[in-house]
Parts: sequence; C-alpha cells; structure tokens
Amino acid sequence: MTRVRGIRGATTTVSNSEEAVVEAVAELLARLVDGNGIAVDDVAAVIFTATDDVDSVYPAAVARKVLGWEYVPLLDVQQMKTSEGVDLCIRVLMLVNTDKKPEELEHAYLRGASDLRK
Repeated sequence: MTRVRGIRGATTTVSNSEEAVVEAVAELLARLVDGNGIAVDDVAAVIFTATDDVDSVYPAAVARKVLGWEYVPLLDVQQMKTSEGVDLCIRVLMLVNTDKKPEELEHAYLRGASDLRK
C-alpha cells in the first residue's frame, strides 16, 4: 500500500559559497533519491532547513535548477540555533509516496552532519 513517508537527511558545506552549497545539497539529494529508489513523481514535498551561516543560495533553488524539480513543492526555512548545533548545516525532510515500510527507508547524514546521528 502506498503511503506518504518522511526521509531525513543532513549535510554540511565547506563554506557559504554558492558553489559549495550547490555541491553539498546536490550530493545529499542524490544520495536520498538513489538510496531509496525515488522518482521525482513520488516526491510530495521537501522542506529544507539551513543554519544562519548558510545564505548564499536557497537549497530549494538547487533542487529546482540541478535536479529539475520544477513541480515539487519546496520550502526553505532557517534552522533553530542551539549551543550544540553544527555549523554550515543543511537538513532536509523529504515527503515521498512509497510502498516501503519506515524501517526500509535510507536516511543520509553526510560530511560533518554525520555527528548528528551517532
């Protein structure tokens, strides 16, 4: 039975340059899509958060331009600042239509964001 499921992921970027952010977001989304066998038509919506030190480009713009997700609802918001936060961090919650069970989904924590899920 097809259900809407959430797939989580996060990454960090080496700098706040547009090139570095584009590379990090594209890598993260590719890992989530490939790891879960997702087709663009299966994506219901994507919510991105970024720490306040990432402001050179919207992660949603990367999804639209690099992956061609023109018709996928995308939202960017600023991540809450905490004393234990990870700098230059971009997180994603991808809502997808899938037949997979929650335990079959592959979440991805790349680069410095791997510290978020020890």
